[in-house]
Amino acid sequence: MRQFVLASGNVGKLAEINSMLAGEDFQVMPQSAFGVAGVDETGLTFVENAILKAREASRASGLPAIADDSGLEVDALGGAPGVRSARFAGDGADDAANNRKLLEILAGVAAEARGARFRCVMVCLRHPEHPAPVICEGVWEGSIACRPSGSGGFGYDSVFLPSGGKITAASLPDGEKNRLSHRGIALRKLVSALTRIGG
Repeated sequence: MRQFVLASGNVGKLAEINSMLAGEDFQVMPQSAFGVAGVDETGLTFVENAILKAREASRASGLPAIADDSGLEVDALGGAPGVRSARFAGDGADDAANNRKLLEILAGVAAEARGARFRCVMVCLRHPEHPAPVICEGVWEGSIACRPSGSGGFGYDSVFLPSGGKITAASLPDGEKNRLSHRGIALRKLVSALTRIGG
């Protein structure tokens, strides 16, 4: 079984990824197991941030690192909050504050203008100086609901309506969400790539 460190302190993300990796020949451990506190996400793109996180986790743990950076892109906001999704309502903001700010900004915006998507970029570095990281991307199209709904998931799940659906991502069963989600798409691509090249 191949061991990796996951460059994230997000418990929801960790649980989601481990659930999706069940049955695969991978063991993923959180960076907290190695005392990694994380890095400042100073990149201008999801790819830059993911590589920053993976490099630090790999350096501290001595293991290959998997990292992702993901966020919500809202058409009416020109693609914001994007790489600042977790800090949309300010540094240290929680999910509720970010969702509240988003819904306040979009108040009065017509349903047909509320298009949005989740984007996830997932990378794997074999070691901190790996010059050619494996990079995979997943996109989940949808729109922003007028009010939060559902008790599952995390982040913006409670206000995200997947395309063609009538319930938010937070209302989907875990298995269905993992099948459809941006992170699920990116992770399946990553597992396929690592299997193909031998990890």
